[in-house]
Amino acid sequence: MKDITLHAAWTIKAPLQEVFNIMTDFEKWPQYFPKVAESIHIIPQGDNVLNIQAAVKSFGRSFPVTMKTKILPNRGFISDNESPQFGTSGHEELLLSECPEGTSIDYTYQVAIHKRWLRIVARPLIGWFSMKYWQKAVIDELRKRLER
Repeated sequence: MKDITLHAAWTIKAPLQEVFNIMTDFEKWPQYFPKVAESIHIIPQGDNVLNIQAAVKSFGRSFPVTMKTKILPNRGFISDNESPQFGTSGHEELLLSECPEGTSIDYTYQVAIHKRWLRIVARPLIGWFSMKYWQKAVIDELRKRLER
């Protein structure tokens, strides 16, 4: 089984702390980013570690995802995610850093495809579509909320 690595970087014209506050406020993701998050239930595990049960939206469907997430104070988060219904698992990193224009977001998601039928179409579909959709559903919404 081959992994697909998705990667993109964006700049938000806003202070790092403001970007961090929104991107790590997972309970409000359905409000902030309704095109990707339908519902979220969080069980704190201590020391910035969260067990998240989410219903996420992708490819016109909603499906459950379990996320084991570690918040990196003032830097973003890393998360190991499982979606048995969709047939994927992965390691996600959203890392923030200050830049002259505001805040740089470096996003990487390494996805393992477990369903054979999905592997056939996964690279073009997940590789190209996912990052374009994530930019529109998350990054563009973040810009609307924070950029002045």
